[in-house]
Amino acid sequence: MYLPSYTHQIRTKNQRKYKLLQILFSLTFSLFIIGTSVKFTLMFKPLYYFDIEYLNIVEQSNFSKAEIVKNYDYVIDYLLNPKAQEFNLPSIPYSKYGQIHFKDVKNIFTSIDVLLIVTGLLNVFGLIINLKRKNFNFLKQTSSILIILPIILLTAFMINFDAFFTIFHKIFFRNDYWIFDPELDPIIKILPKEFFYHSALLIVILIILIIIFLKLLYKKLSKVKLY
Repeated sequence: MYLPSYTHQIRTKNQRKYKLLQILFSLTFSLFIIGTSVKFTLMFKPLYYFDIEYLNIVEQSNFSKAEIVKNYDYVIDYLLNPKAQEFNLPSIPYSKYGQIHFKDVKNIFTSIDVLLIVTGLLNVFGLIINLKRKNFNFLKQTSSILIILPIILLTAFMINFDAFFTIFHKIFFRNDYWIFDPELDPIIKILPKEFFYHSALLIVILIILIIIFLKLLYKKLSKVKLY
């Protein structure tokens, strides 16, 4: 007599658990996409090579293009290398505080690497569950979550990128070593704020492209029955 009601309660409880897992999976998937976009932008050296000419970095810094490229490549390779190593620019002088700052930046990207590994493993688990159930709602949910970031960032960029840049550093760094003295750390001359603006825009563009892809993929998979 009470069996149908009990069965319904169990089914409802399982559905709630699955919905919660869907939300958590969408969040981890979103974090993975954001982290991947940030890491890709760091690795995408052609953006900086373009900005060397576009922002007249040679004229602004009084360093040769070859020297600029050599030192920039070193910085990126240093940040991408997961192994602990001492920061030592090839030819541009730097201060102890500049060295500490780049170590702090490296720690942030190391944390992003850990985030990508953890969320990547969770995403594999989530994908297996959803593929078995032939449920692709997580694609729509992930795109809905992701759209929040471009809206916030683009709004902040349009209002005042300088203020956003400052707030960003105050949030992620516990010191003010990111405020470089050009006399002590002339590397700041080859890393103008406009370059970081372009990098931030690239991250936003990548996320928007992924959002579009996820929406199109969701529409396509929703119409196709998998066997």
